[in-house]
Amino acid sequence: MTDRSQETARQSALDYHEHPKPGKLEIRATKPMANQRDLARAYSPGVAEACTEITRDPATARRYTARGNLVGVVTNGSAVLGLGNIGALASKPVMEGKAVLFKKFANIDCFDIELDESDPERLADLVCALEPTFGAINLEDIKSPDCFIVEKICRERMNIPVFHDDQHGTAIVVGAAATNALRVAGKRFEDIKIVSTGGGAAGIACLNTLLKLGVKRENVWLCDIHGLVYEGRAEDMTPQKAAYAQDSDLRALGEVIAGADLFLGLSGPNVLKPEMVARMAERPIVFALANPVPEIMPDDVRAVAPEAIIATGRSDYPNQVNNVLCFPFIFRGALDVGATEINDAMQIACVEGIAALARATTSAEAAAAYQDERMTFGPDYLIPKPFDPRLMGVVATAVAGAAMDSGVATRPIADLEAYKQTLDGSVFRSALIMRPVFAAAQGAERKIVFAEGEDERVLRAANAMIEETTDTPILIGRPEVVGRRCERAGLPIRPGADFEIVNPENDPRYRDYWGTYHQLMERRGVTPDIAKAVLRTNTTAIAAVMVHRGEADSMICGTFGQYLWHLNYVTQVLSEGDLHPVGALSLMIQEDGPLFLADTQVHPEPTPEQVAETVIGAARHVRRFGVAPQIALCSHSQFGNLDTESARRMRGAMRLLEQMAPDFAFEGEMAADAALDPELRRRIFPNARFDGPANVLVFPGTDAASAARNVLKMRANGLEVGPILMGMGNRAHIVTPSITARGLLNMAALAGTPVQHYG
Repeated sequence: MTDRSQETARQSALDYHEHPKPGKLEIRATKPMANQRDLARAYSPGVAEACTEITRDPATARRYTARGNLVGVVTNGSAVLGLGNIGALASKPVMEGKAVLFKKFANIDCFDIELDESDPERLADLVCALEPTFGAINLEDIKSPDCFIVEKICRERMNIPVFHDDQHGTAIVVGAAATNALRVAGKRFEDIKIVSTGGGAAGIACLNTLLKLGVKRENVWLCDIHGLVYEGRAEDMTPQKAAYAQDSDLRALGEVIAGADLFLGLSGPNVLKPEMVARMAERPIVFALANPVPEIMPDDVRAVAPEAIIATGRSDYPNQVNNVLCFPFIFRGALDVGATEINDAMQIACVEGIAALARATTSAEAAAAYQDERMTFGPDYLIPKPFDPRLMGVVATAVAGAAMDSGVATRPIADLEAYKQTLDGSVFRSALIMRPVFAAAQGAERKIVFAEGEDERVLRAANAMIEETTDTPILIGRPEVVGRRCERAGLPIRPGADFEIVNPENDPRYRDYWGTYHQLMERRGVTPDIAKAVLRTNTTAIAAVMVHRGEADSMICGTFGQYLWHLNYVTQVLSEGDLHPVGALSLMIQEDGPLFLADTQVHPEPTPEQVAETVIGAARHVRRFGVAPQIALCSHSQFGNLDTESARRMRGAMRLLEQMAPDFAFEGEMAADAALDPELRRRIFPNARFDGPANVLVFPGTDAASAARNVLKMRANGLEVGPILMGMGNRAHIVTPSITARGLLNMAALAGTPVQHYG
């Protein structure tokens, strides 16, 4: 990096910390504070009731305060990563950063505590005094051997989890990486020789964890700046190092490295030389974790051992050993079961959970975050990426289970699977609202054909369907292209073996397909030649014909192109009898709950009859999500105060609905704010048909509905499920180009629900 680019990066980092407001944290209230009544409950006199309950039963503190989800990150700044002993104040940006990671990855609230205390016993006293404030303590950046003293005292005296992340977090991720590296290399923990450099807190903790995983103590050779740690050595020894002393005449790293299966470096730059790697065992494992310059650069390892399996602490090489894979989730599981400590069983569960996740198919969300990397289990993908959203559910659940099994959980969880689903729901925002839909689809075994089968999002959705549901995906696409893209994406599925594929360029059913299309369209100007051309090039038409012929139960299209273009072919082929496009329903998932919008795509200016039909269809589909519909017919007009075209349409729809007397709540016409604000609605129209906010907004045209949908997506962080095409008997759904792989999986679940489940 040039001097200029270094200065640019430096200034960019400073600006990040300073603007738009200094620091990386702030405190926000979780309760309203809008009037005197709120004030009286939040503070005096109402707060006394909570205090009294906690006095009576200290365990209720987690019910009436934030303590149960609050971690203290505590340091004295004596060993800050890459900076050394910079003191408590200068360490504050690092501790704030740690707190941000807790919140981002596990939704754990966090206070950073920087203590100006160098004596380890007095530091431990201060930490212990914080127990009433926090549900757990994360010790951070305390120098060795002081960190061992502080942690030991705190763990003995405190009845909440105390975890020194520099030790145990690093050890857990190293353990997960080593587990998978040995699997790739075809070796076992009990058989390998380990040579390690670095006798500090992290290095010792890593060795301790590897012993718990099966490594034999006599096969561990620990070196530090003075060479091999051997029996009888007096220089720079600690009890922790002495536990790994070897009875040997060898003294230097270069002497003990011969035949080593695993090099574990937590020391300094350029400690391991290429000629040393050349003397290691066949297919050596090299974990060079010093930062920012490792013990040996990966390219230098490859030069002498091309088959080596390598991990570093850097993000610009594969297999970055990063503590963020561990600490947010081990604390999440520990807090949720009220663990009194984080013990060996919980740490091993964390190791196994992280390792297993790397061996599973990569999530679409992680693939999107790391678009230029190949994430298929193997030498270059031993551990998952930090932005893999599955970490929360997998790791925290494993930790919680281990805490209960080992007897340190004060609040055992009755149903771990339900707990995992709740965690997944906090990460995958659509998970909870989609649960009734997935439940209804279970056991249906429907065939879903995807028109754009070459799209990577479709491939990932198809893989998830095979792994997670009973539905069968059918993909339209060129087999060789689909196969290559599955391999490139690291997906285990292959066309023809794991799913049916329809090749638009060469399928034996082509004659039958264009013949069917021509038969349907011959009196609408479609000649045999046109039918042949359409069924050779138009995958949406092919999918619709397959559904019409009964070769698939439902189709999904629209990952590219305009919605109405796709709708044209869907309507041509699949509209029959009572089946016709009624409208498009979009579910927008927001922080305060779901909101359904219609019609976002189909009818630009619907008639009153079409609006009423949209309302009926929306109510039916909303119930599929386990939601009781409260539908507002929206307009610029408020209950008859304007005589505009859109207002007349909505009033006409209201009259039709009143004649139908449906079994759900509806009201209109009203503005969107009146629909969503019950107080405002009561002032304007006291005799409304329902109380509370509407959860379905039906607009007088697609312009308004689509605009509301896009505003909620882009400015209110709304997550869309849909659009759901109503009126087609669940035989077709048209998505939009912005849909994600998970969005397609959600649509497949909707398409996989038999018609009788939603009327």
